[in-house]
Amino acid sequence: MRTLPRAGALSAVAVAALLAAPSAHATPPGDNGTVKIHDASTGEELRRNEPHVCTFYLDAFGFDSVQEVDWHIEAWAPTAGVKGETVKSGEITLDGEGHGRTEDLSLPDGHYKLFWNFDGEKGSAKHKVFWTDCEDSDDGNPGDGTATPSASASASTSPSASASQPAGAAGTPSASSSPSAQGTGGDLAETGSGAPVGLLGGVAAALVAAGGYLVFRRRKAS
Repeated sequence: MRTLPRAGALSAVAVAALLAAPSAHATPPGDNGTVKIHDASTGEELRRNEPHVCTFYLDAFGFDSVQEVDWHIEAWAPTAGVKGETVKSGEITLDGEGHGRTEDLSLPDGHYKLFWNFDGEKGSAKHKVFWTDCEDSDDGNPGDGTATPSASASASTSPSASASQPAGAAGTPSASSSPSAQGTGGDLAETGSGAPVGLLGGVAAALVAAGGYLVFRRRKAS
């Protein structure tokens, strides 16, 4: 009679052990997940680190649900003026799947190291070393030929402007000389040409001759 209760108790323990087995194999909370440096144009689904970026963000996945993280970035050799100087920091709470991303970030061109701190980490913080290099992307624009056409356009514009300027300058005196010539002709027509002047001269000569004749007659009569 006692064997039956004992057998039932053993069965209950076995069932409880089987039910607890899946939870034992589940990932326990703690130091899980990883964080990557991603270019701002890279999608969050990429799980590969990108150590050379311009504008970037921090992409975390595989952490505990609703994990709270404090992070900071330090200037790093060989470009660091002061090694270990914190140049940017922040905090983020990951989603229910342990995933999250920061806003887009930017730093002057140089070498940096990310430190990713959270509760349950083992040893030191997770970290990533990376470079920011926006100068190369700026230098690449002229190589695309975008700046060259504008330069050539400005160069082609300036010679044409300088060429048209002398033409305009040459044309201006010619235009001004032609109206002045026409204006001079009009002035001569109004004041009298060579023919009216000669006529007036003839009349004056006739008057002088008549006056001389009258004087001569008076002298002769006396």
